[in-house]
Amino acid sequence: MKDKTTTQFISPPKTQKELMERCEALAGKTLGQIANELAVPVPANLQKHKGWVGNLLESYLGADAGNQAEPDFISLAIEMKTLPINAMGQPKESTYVCTVSMQQTGELSWQACWVRRKLAHVLWVPVEAEADIPLAERYVGNAWLWKPTEEQNAVLEKDWQELMDRIVLGQQSEITAKEGEYMQIRPKAANNRILTQGVSAQGERELINPKGFYLRTSFTKQLLLTA
Repeated sequence: MKDKTTTQFISPPKTQKELMERCEALAGKTLGQIANELAVPVPANLQKHKGWVGNLLESYLGADAGNQAEPDFISLAIEMKTLPINAMGQPKESTYVCTVSMQQTGELSWQACWVRRKLAHVLWVPVEAEADIPLAERYVGNAWLWKPTEEQNAVLEKDWQELMDRIVLGQQSEITAKEGEYMQIRPKAANNRILTQGVSAQGERELINPKGFYLRTSFTKQLLLTA
């Protein structure tokens, strides 16, 4: 669940140029400086505030989707993703895309799916994420816009199709993070006690851990190199 501590409203950017100008103003600032501008308290850590960084940056840039099933910047059809960076300047962890519906019937296509819409046009915002750097002192880097190339889109579609085929066949509980070249499915819950409804291979409802689509660090590393 997203952290709800950001309260100051900033109007959405009207153009892509305006959005990138806001990103230029953001680059080089610490999370503490940004939080101070928005009058938002900085938590001691992210253990109980997992969505805090993304929520803070969305507020600063004027994202307006909230909890709607829309890209973060609705009128621009642009999704924002933070990219946690380690001390070597590399992506520190896989990037969450969206939750996985565990009750698919096989009628959904890649062209119409929410994953593709989420990844159609992405604003990547790199942020320092080493644990030994206090949260308020972590810097935000230079953001960039990305659209999948034909080759990238083809691999993402292949990953999605193969993973969705497993879900449709009732093999949700057997999917591992090793599957998928660019995109994987991983558990999306604080602990394994959290359960959601799925469908077994026999077509019966069963309780399984909720899962999400994630982009592998090997893929986001490629994106970072070409930014």
